[in-house]
This record gives sequence, structure tokens and C-alpha cells, in this order.
Amino acid sequence: MRKLWAGFSRAVTAINTLTGYLSGVLIVVCSGILVFEVVVRYWLGWPTDWEIEMSIMLLIAATFLSAAFTQASRGHVGIEVLDTLLSERANRWRNTLGDILSMAFCIFIAWHAWHFFYEAWTDGKMSNTAWGPKLWPPYLCMAVGMSMLALQMLVQLGDQHLHLHREDEE
Repeated sequence: MRKLWAGFSRAVTAINTLTGYLSGVLIVVCSGILVFEVVVRYWLGWPTDWEIEMSIMLLIAATFLSAAFTQASRGHVGIEVLDTLLSERANRWRNTLGDILSMAFCIFIAWHAWHFFYEAWTDGKMSNTAWGPKLWPPYLCMAVGMSMLALQMLVQLGDQHLHLHREDEE
């Protein structure tokens, strides 16, 4: 069972690392698009209509796809003052409870994001702008990102649980 869990944990970590680096690439592409918009709009006088919306979609994708990568290093905002005030055991329980509640929230959001993705995909929903891009790509990124974040929390909870049991066995 431990080998199966270790394989699952490695797979989730590998996917989250890949999506974390992909998010960095998306941010660089977004920056390039915004620079392009500034140049063509203000220096060349060309009208622009797709650049801002594309940048927003790329930033949505980068935000959601990088969430699990950030969680893997516990890089999200936390209340560090409680770490110093509480005992190690109390902090373990606090972190575990926080991870369980956060995972439940992520599962809830992922469930709805997958529903939004399905609707946008099947109904061909498009943005109400002049460019009018399809809405399924940002919904897909939201759904994948929140699903991977929930899986990352599950991995952290499982690893912590297995680590605690290993300490008890020794």
C-alpha cells in the first residue's frame, strides 16, 4: 500500500511541478502580449481588441494551474504567529484541520468549475466582447487547477499521516 501511495504522491507532485512551470511560461507570454498592446496602440496607433482579454485568460490559467505547485511548498499565506504560540502537536492538528477544510473547499470549487467547463464546451459559450473567444479554456484551467490543488492537499495529508505512523513504529 505504501508503494502505491508513494507512486500516486510522485505522480501528483510531478504534474503539479509541470503545471507550476507552465504557469510561469503563461505569465511571460502574458507580459509579451501586454507589451505588444502598448507598442501597437500608443506608438503605432493601431486599435486593439483581443490583448487585454487574452491576458486576463492567461492570468486566470496561470493562477489556477500554479496553485497546487505553490501548495506543495506551503507557499500560500499562513498565520505564522500561531506557529510560535502553539505547541508542535497543536500546530500539527491545526495544519491538518486547515488542510481538510481547504481540500473540501477546493473539491467544491473544482466540482462547479468542471460543470462550468462542460456547459461552456457543449453549448459553445463565448465571451460577449468584440473578439468573442470560447470560454471553455479558462474554465478548464480552473477545473484542472482546483482538482490538482485538492489532490495536492490529499497527498500532503496522506504523507503526514504515513510519516506519523512511521514515527510510531520506530
